Amino acid sequence: MAAEAETSELPKIVVETPPVRPASPVKRSRIGDLPMRVIYRVLAGATAVVVAAIAALVGFMSSDPADRPGEEAPGRVAAPPAAAPSSGLGSPPPSPPTATPSPLAATSSPSAATSSPGPAPDGSAVTAALADPRVPGPPRDRRLARFPGKALPSKRRIEDEKSGVSLVRLGKPWKTYGASPFSTKQVLPPVKGAGHRAMLVSCPVPIEAQADLKDTAILAARWTLNHHPKGSRIRWSASQPLEDGWLLAYRVTYKVKGKSRSSMAAVVLSESGRAKPAMVFVTIPDVQRKRWRDINTATSSVERL
Repeated sequence: MAAEAETSELPKIVVETPPVRPASPVKRSRIGDLPMRVIYRVLAGATAVVVAAIAALVGFMSSDPADRPGEEAPGRVAAPPAAAPSSGLGSPPPSPPTATPSPLAATSSPSAATSSPGPAPDGSAVTAALADPRVPGPPRDRRLARFPGKALPSKRRIEDEKSGVSLVRLGKPWKTYGASPFSTKQVLPPVKGAGHRAMLVSCPVPIEAQADLKDTAILAARWTLNHHPKGSRIRWSASQPLEDGWLLAYRVTYKVKGKSRSSMAAVVLSESGRAKPAMVFVTIPDVQRKRWRDINTATSSVERL
């Protein structure tokens, strides 16, 4: 029994290998499925923006206060503007310069020019007017001649409350017409080839009034070129003082389809007690020269209200 026990085989011990668990799936970034190189580029761009903002802030803080909006460096004084030249046409000495635009800008509406009176004139407007190639030098004082023809009788009148004057209401072939942009308006029938329509109008003077009424009349005559054909020029015919006013008469020359034409025109300015002098303007083309005598009638009829 002892020998048998010594030779018996011992039982084998088998160690079981634990099961291998499958690898966990790779967790994705919450940013999305973007590749990491894209994320790195976004972060690099954001860093560059932040650096640029900091550099700009440092540059602003170190700049000259005069270079910052709304700030001015101490001790800097703006130089005063140069005084405008005198017109030499009876205007007063130059007044303190102002930053007001020239009153000679062409406009077809008298109301636009009279809506906001400017500062006291300094004569520069008249100087500019006489430098205009369409306007000759200052007119010599001489009375308006009587045009040939028969005067058109009329006892009727038109009152211009806005301008503070009244004037004759001419009979046929004249007729009243839509006044805009003037206060009152009378016209002759249109004629083909005339270049413009004959008219007699009134309104407050549509340019800046000057200290001398004659100077104002020169500016007014130049302004009336807006109501004549393009390229019109003035040739003075008369310049005379009136009671509380001034009269300028002139021939306006121009071309219509290459043919030389002209009109007779006149402006009468009257101190009417309003903010601006009243202006009566009449123009009649040469194709209706038989009605030029009406210019004498119209200009002599102006009266204060």
